[in-house]
Amino acid sequence: MKAKRDAARLEIFSKLLSGVAEEMGAVLGRSGHSPNIKERRDFSCAVCDRDGRLIAQAAHIPVHLGAVPTSMAHLMDWFEERGEIAGEGDVIIWNDPFRGGTHLPDITMAAPVYHQGDIVAYVVNRAHHADVGGMSPGSMPLAEEAFQEGLIIPMLHFARGWRVEEEAEDFILANVRTPGERRGDLRAQMGALRVGERRLKELAKARGRDELLRYMQNLQDYGEEMARHALGAVPEGEYSFVDYLDDDGMGAVDIPIRVRVNIGDSRMRVDFTGSSGEVEGPLNCPRSVTLSATYYVFRCLLPRDAPFNHGCLRVLEVIIPSPSLLDASWPRAVAGGNVETSQRIVDALLGALHAALPDLIPAASYGTMTNLALGGKDPVPFAYYETVAGGCGARPGMDGLDATHNHMTNTMNTPVEALEYAYPLRVLEYSIARGTGGRGAYRGGDGVLRRIEVLEKATITLLSDRRKRAPYGLAGGEDGRPGEDYLVRAGRREKLPSKARLTVEPGDILEIRTPGGGGHGYAGR
Repeated sequence: MKAKRDAARLEIFSKLLSGVAEEMGAVLGRSGHSPNIKERRDFSCAVCDRDGRLIAQAAHIPVHLGAVPTSMAHLMDWFEERGEIAGEGDVIIWNDPFRGGTHLPDITMAAPVYHQGDIVAYVVNRAHHADVGGMSPGSMPLAEEAFQEGLIIPMLHFARGWRVEEEAEDFILANVRTPGERRGDLRAQMGALRVGERRLKELAKARGRDELLRYMQNLQDYGEEMARHALGAVPEGEYSFVDYLDDDGMGAVDIPIRVRVNIGDSRMRVDFTGSSGEVEGPLNCPRSVTLSATYYVFRCLLPRDAPFNHGCLRVLEVIIPSPSLLDASWPRAVAGGNVETSQRIVDALLGALHAALPDLIPAASYGTMTNLALGGKDPVPFAYYETVAGGCGARPGMDGLDATHNHMTNTMNTPVEALEYAYPLRVLEYSIARGTGGRGAYRGGDGVLRRIEVLEKATITLLSDRRKRAPYGLAGGEDGRPGEDYLVRAGRREKLPSKARLTVEPGDILEIRTPGGGGHGYAGR
């Protein structure tokens, strides 16, 4: 039986709870130590009910947020297996991709919120750390198994009663290249949770425990209603599409992602049967990431002001073959699945939905996060990570945006000043890669050109895609231009594969040109 609700109070609680998540994000961004946290804002924050179901989220990173339901389900199971509940001020930390994580650099923290002796909610955040150990600086290596990708943190207590468990923290810091920076980012995550807990306690006190719990349930019911209403406007039928990853860096090429979307009776069924099996390289996805990408596309079908929470997911069924590229088995490497395969899942889903919603679905965006991980030892150990923006796909009636992070990533760029201040690097060029967007009645957005000179010896890992297969155009629009990457050394310009690990010397220049988005409609129409 659905709880009685008042429309005005429902909107108030929706804004109050999402406001808690946004404030947590503001605290984390301001107090983080690494450029990846404080400049790129590569983190996400959310509020869950006392059963771990997603209630509200900030406008942060889709690939993080979509995995929160799976992460919290694993956390609830962990407590049940141990026969205990989280104590007040307990902070649980983990990054295991096979327990709801996304990839090892993304470290999750969660803490309960108590009121009048009972848990009324959980606060949770996830932040991408620039290094968590592993075989390459930046922890995004061309790996074949998870052990090579970095430190795997099972669920454990990072703090009790808001006091850090120093042995746990010391163990984590002993396994990373930049422990001082990691300590600062971890403490920032915990501080953001503390602020979220404080705000929810104030809300429970001001509104009352019972009303808070009732409207958390009401918001989920409302989310389900909004989702059903949105799907009711989509023509019923089955829609299919296949798209491909270029390669896995280990020999596999043209890796297919197939999807069939069935819509009917205000429900949506997504079936990935026929997609690639597991690959040797790091493009395998944990199940949580495939679900996250699917949830993101599903969210795009809902009204812009609709809350997205656990209730919305009641009308969605997702079928993922296992084991496969999209539901990897332990201990497959998954660092690239989170950042590259997730983008191609989105492209495949949008491609399928175009047949149902031709006046809504955009052409393919650049389709790769173009991950750059870089680090060295001299004069002091350093590790840096960033994703590079690209061109967005043109939309019906509108050109695509230039040089924008899109779909599963929603980070900001690293300013030149911050990059050069923190690392032995010099940015020679950072510009829009003109002419990379696909032509059409509406042109695809242009990608980015980034040229970086290395000032100290370093190891670079480049993990990217859409270097062979271009982002597709729609309705007669042309494809976007694929990306290209080069190493310039002693005046010689060498083209790099889409997945590469290389050692660079002072004076070497890395040149990255990201793909443009696909065009939409016939040019001249």
